[in-house]
Order: sequence, then C-alpha cells, then structure tokens
Amino acid sequence: MLIVAGLVAIAAVGVAVWRSRPAPSPPSAAVAANQNVGSVQDMVGQLEKKLKTSPNDPAGWRMLAWSYFETGRYADSARAYKQAATLDPGKADYWSALGEATVLAGNAGVTPDADAAFRHALKIDPKDARSRYFIGVEKDMAGDHKGAVDDWIALLKDTPAGAPWDGQVRELITKVATANKIDVAGRVPPPAQLTPAQQAAAAPPQGSGADIATAAIPGPSREQMEQASSLPPSAQDQMVQGMVAKLAARLQQNPHDADGWMRLMRAKMVLNDAAGAQSAFASARQAFAGDREQLARLGEAAKALGIPGA
Repeated sequence: MLIVAGLVAIAAVGVAVWRSRPAPSPPSAAVAANQNVGSVQDMVGQLEKKLKTSPNDPAGWRMLAWSYFETGRYADSARAYKQAATLDPGKADYWSALGEATVLAGNAGVTPDADAAFRHALKIDPKDARSRYFIGVEKDMAGDHKGAVDDWIALLKDTPAGAPWDGQVRELITKVATANKIDVAGRVPPPAQLTPAQQAAAAPPQGSGADIATAAIPGPSREQMEQASSLPPSAQDQMVQGMVAKLAARLQQNPHDADGWMRLMRAKMVLNDAAGAQSAFASARQAFAGDREQLARLGEAAKALGIPGA
C-alpha cells in the first residue's frame, strides 16, 4: 500500500490532470454539503451517509469515488466509480476514472477490467486523454512498445497548447523509443513556444476550482511503477517529496499557473501536510491578486480539498 500511495502522489504532480475540454461540474449538492468539512476523511463519511438514503445519485457516487481515491482506497474508489458509471453511463470521464482506479487497486498494471473501462470511455469520447494514455501504457507493458509510442504521439497531436501533461508524455515517448530503438524522428509534433503570459491568455479556465481539485488523477507510467516498487518505503517517501518540491519550485518560477497551484494544494493534502496546502493557497492568492475569476477558482479548490481556513 505504501508503494501505491506514493505512486498516487507522484502522478498528482508528475503527470498532472488529463483535461482537453472543460470537466463536468462536481455535484453541487455534494459540494454544498461538504464545504465546511475539515478533511477528505470527513467528506467520505458524509457522502457514505448521504448515499445510503440517495443510492441513485451518480454525481454523489462520483464524488465518493474521488474521495476514496484521494485516501488510497482504490478498490472502494473503483466500486464507487462503477456505481456512477452504471447510473449515468454516458459520461466518458466516469468510465476512464473507473479504469484508473482499477489499475491502482491491483498490482498487475492495466487489467482486463481496466482495459474494458478505458475502451468504453473511448466509445463515448474518442478524444478522452486519460484512456488514450492508459491504453498506451497497456501496450508498452505487454511489449508492444511501438504501438504505445504511436498512441502517445497521436495523443500529443490532439493535445492543446499549454496542456499540463504535454511535457510528461514527450518525456515518456523519448524514454520508450530510445530504450526500444524506435525511430520517432519527425513524428513528434513540436511543443508550442508560449510564454506563461501567453499560455494564460490562450487557454481559458478549464472548469471551476472544485472541478480541478476533485478531478481524478491519472496513474503512473510503467517506468514509474517499476521504479517505485523497487524502492524501500523511506526512499519512496523521498521520491514523492522530491516530486512535490519540483512542482513547488516550478510555481515559484511561474506563479501564474492557477491549475498548478491547485495540484500542489491537492498533493499537500494527500501527504497530510495541511499547513503546506494552506501556504500554497496563500501563495496562489498572492500570485493572482486582483484577478477575481482565478481567485474564485482557487477558493473553490481550497474548499473542495478541505484546506483549513478556506
């Protein structure tokens, strides 16, 4: 469990949030009922109680699934996402989140059940980035390295400028292609050369702060799985802390990244560092002083994460 918990935090800051379009809003009733919770654990208990009396609420099951995911209860998260997807089967993100939770609930990579969930998501939305990423991971782990690289290159071609996962996918393509002598010359689309200010101007806000804070986190790559599983718990902790520190350092260099601050706030809460989350929230507010729209999103994210004082 320590290995998997470490991988979740690594994924939270290393792969970022897969999002190529506005995410569905989190359940307003569930958020309203939990605006004053002190922690994700409190949210879990309240949502479990609520769903006993309202078992046919897909948005409630989605929020409960996210809460389980953030507390490392991946099997419970998968079951809750399954409920949400069964009740509202037309939402691709429910199915891809189900697949992701299923991957992390086991230790066998992308299992047949996870694969089925990802492919169901792609039938609904062929552009679902998380499912496309994991299908590539599945191919790579099965030895089809070229197929994996092809999938990830295709994903990059559909990736909007400034997307937070762009650099991570490029790095993964380079590593897998180099290790397996796959020629990708001229095939990988060049990254957009945008300044932080241009990125902020070109990319409109992607949903509310609560959307970003409660979005499912994509899982780790095959190499991240292998790397973390080979380390003792103390080294895993150091790896996770290092990833969080890198995100914090990047935000110091480029503070005008609201979604990045939300991911740092979430990572700190996952690591039970409420004070660190509060500090990140304060720094984010300072970076966006005077920008009422972004300040509102940051406040929504802080409330959804249960940051004390938000």
